[in-house]
Amino acid sequence: MTGASTRSGTGDPVRSLRTAWTGFRRARGRVAATAAGALAVVLLGLASAAGSHTSCSAGAVEVACPALPVGPGGEAVEDEFFFVHRALTGDGGITARVTSLTGVIRKPDAVPGVRNVVAGVVPWAKAGVMVKESTEQGSSYAAVMVTGAHGVRMQHDFTHDVAGRPGGVSEESPRWLRLVRSGDTLIGYESADGAHWSEVGTARLPGLQATVEIGLFAASPGDLTVTPGALGGSASRFSEATAAFDRVTLEGGTAGGEWREDDVGVTREPGGSPHHPGRASESGGAFSVTGNGDIAPSTAGQTLERTLVGLPAGLIAVIVVAVMSATAEYRYGLGRTAPLARPRRGRMPAAGAAVIAAVAFAAGLAATAVTLTAGSRILRANGNQVLPVSWLTEVRVVVGTAALFAVAAVLSFALGVLFRHGAGAIPAAVALIVLPHLLATVSVLPDSAAQWLLRVTPAAGFAIQQSIPQYTHVLGHYAPSAGFYPLAPWAGLGVLAAWAAVALLGCGWLLRRRDA
Repeated sequence: MTGASTRSGTGDPVRSLRTAWTGFRRARGRVAATAAGALAVVLLGLASAAGSHTSCSAGAVEVACPALPVGPGGEAVEDEFFFVHRALTGDGGITARVTSLTGVIRKPDAVPGVRNVVAGVVPWAKAGVMVKESTEQGSSYAAVMVTGAHGVRMQHDFTHDVAGRPGGVSEESPRWLRLVRSGDTLIGYESADGAHWSEVGTARLPGLQATVEIGLFAASPGDLTVTPGALGGSASRFSEATAAFDRVTLEGGTAGGEWREDDVGVTREPGGSPHHPGRASESGGAFSVTGNGDIAPSTAGQTLERTLVGLPAGLIAVIVVAVMSATAEYRYGLGRTAPLARPRRGRMPAAGAAVIAAVAFAAGLAATAVTLTAGSRILRANGNQVLPVSWLTEVRVVVGTAALFAVAAVLSFALGVLFRHGAGAIPAAVALIVLPHLLATVSVLPDSAAQWLLRVTPAAGFAIQQSIPQYTHVLGHYAPSAGFYPLAPWAGLGVLAAWAAVALLGCGWLLRRRDA
């Protein structure tokens, strides 16, 4: 019996894999279904991209929308604020006291036709001292600031944020801010009295030129209102912030010229006049600076993964193929071959799962790469602003989505073995993997319920396709319906992998019981 077992390949995983692969490729229906699933991802994605058109207006004329500013890290950014500044050559710094931060917010009109503007500052309204490479949008910068509701912060190059002391600012409780440059290193400080200073943070701006712009700024992002409920959404309304500065001093370096004012990134009307302009005034060394807009990463625009609308359809095809492979393997490969040619039951499911995972990975890789590449080009050709990402992020989305196909196939295969027939396994797999994602992303559930589904169900794996992260210092509608997942990309895929691993262990336990 020992010799027969060895000849049959009972302990030979290579032979088991070869047997499983031969069984799959001879099943032409399953091969065709896999190809159809990949094709569905491509066709639905390209059709969606082709149907998306965006344009901007210049009066009564439609024109192409301006390109999004890009920060030093290659990400799309918002860079709109009012800047009172001077040129600074060499090392040096700026110190200023902020005595107030006030503002106004445009709320929905209570009376039709009557503007409803109320006093207030939004949580991420910001004002402070800044060193910026130039007034060009997207140029490198570092700033120390007071905010509407997040205390003192030091931010640089749009994506970096460090918290200082909490609390607001007023005439009774002013905040002193200081920013010091030494080469390409900038250090931010804060003080309650101008005598005792504490460091907020350090920023390194590689390649910072010798002459920079240094001064005072103010900005105020839109007032975000999120409507709760199953069909809720979000709206952003105009706001502006006004900061009062005094005790402004420049130290070191060579400060050139008079104070200049720039409304960086201001939107202009068709005639060229600024829309919602900022402003500043100076009297006796005290400054009042008013600005709107934001200095932060941008999350407004089309993302690469928006072209992957066909992913659920492709996954359903993969689920069907994986389940049918499992049930066919159980019925025929494990039950009706000659005894000396039959591998052990406990090994064949592992080989079959490996083969179906490899096939699903290859199909997902090809489909995702084609869809993202061609779809993003179509979106841009149609005037859409596609948020740029690094090549590493793009590779992660492509390879990670292929891994999503593979792990979903393994989970479905395991369910096929456990159920032993497609009538139960296919609906179960679809209900576990695809249905929670659809429910969470089409706004039929409250955000809290949608996020819960995408944390604990296999649908968490869809997080691998998210290309733009959530930023803690940018207020946004970070909901699944807006393309944001509650788990990090690889963590979400890990939840799906954990479900697949548990299902495979269940298969092994069940088959050992049957063999016994």
